[in-house]
Amino acid sequence: MTILYVGNSPETYGQCAKEKNLEIITASNSLEALKLLNKIKDISVIICNYNLPGNSGMFLYESIQEKPVFKNIPFILLSEEYNKNLFEESFKKGVSDYFVVKSTEVNHIIDKAQSLQNFKGNGNKVSKDLDQKVEYKIPISKRVFDIVFASLALIALSPLLLIIMLAIRLESKGKVYYIAKRVGRKTFDFYKLRSMRTGSDELIKKLAKEKNQYNSEKPEVTINLNKTCPKCEKLNEGQFCSPILHVDNNEICDYWYNYQKKEVEKNKSTFIKIVDDPRITKVGIIIRNTSIDELPQLINVLKGDMSIVGNRPLPVYEAELLTKDELSKRFLAPAGITGLWQVELRGKGGDMSEQERMQLDSKYADYFIGNNYSFWYDVQIILKTIPALLQKSSV
Repeated sequence: MTILYVGNSPETYGQCAKEKNLEIITASNSLEALKLLNKIKDISVIICNYNLPGNSGMFLYESIQEKPVFKNIPFILLSEEYNKNLFEESFKKGVSDYFVVKSTEVNHIIDKAQSLQNFKGNGNKVSKDLDQKVEYKIPISKRVFDIVFASLALIALSPLLLIIMLAIRLESKGKVYYIAKRVGRKTFDFYKLRSMRTGSDELIKKLAKEKNQYNSEKPEVTINLNKTCPKCEKLNEGQFCSPILHVDNNEICDYWYNYQKKEVEKNKSTFIKIVDDPRITKVGIIIRNTSIDELPQLINVLKGDMSIVGNRPLPVYEAELLTKDELSKRFLAPAGITGLWQVELRGKGGDMSEQERMQLDSKYADYFIGNNYSFWYDVQIILKTIPALLQKSSV
């Protein structure tokens, strides 16, 4: 990878590029830069200061865009101070990225240059992948087993289901079943026998804060809109390290807002599991401890929303938090009524950390997507589920 740096600090950028084993060539103005572009054909990324002798970095960018052979080279524009008009103009004209030198480390700029080069190299492949219609196909043996098992189970258990539904209705008013949106490989209507009192969804935020077994010991972190950005403090009055956001009648720079937002997300528990949930009815305790409340999911299996064995489908508010690759990988496996997490969690009486649950979800996804699917492995999980049905605690 070869970087062309245009500006007045070539030593700083040269040293940083050298540490990353990258080649960097420098030019002090637009004319020298254009000559180098014509001479050297394998320049990967251009990093350019806005203030150049005789003209500006935008002048160089516009000159490059006029030549088809150069116009696809990623272009990073640097300015000494944040300029709102320049910021908006640069992105409007197609500049790849914009950085304020005073508030950005050189190392970060070089890293961005590398990521732009990588994206450029994979651009055609990404476009082709997006254009193709990707279809998920469950193994035929797994699907046949799901249909046969679910059908026979529903027929055999129908008398029990009728008795339980009657008991639910007699104890508390409302529908005997519960429908919610869940996320597996897709979003679908998830069926369950109602084990809670009606209106329980309204209490979930309060209970999640007070009784969620996945809550960490860390103090709660929130975004402080009145706290001054440490980078902005180093600049002159009226200057900011990044664009200004207006949030709840407060002004806060983009960098400081997003930094605090990431800290908040780090302290959030991805999953919610209430220990000794007070919303559960007496009948609900019984059907939860015996997993009878899960039986309507056999209908989801027949519909193709779920499989007998897989990773548990998540509520939308939990799924939205799984944005990292190592976490979102769980969705590559089908949603299931039971799975590794179900077996391990119930066997330990509900005593399982959030990290352990994530690891088990990823483990099944690795096994399933690696063309290593085994019908007998699923059967083993089902057999392990049977003795784990009687839980040691209400979770």
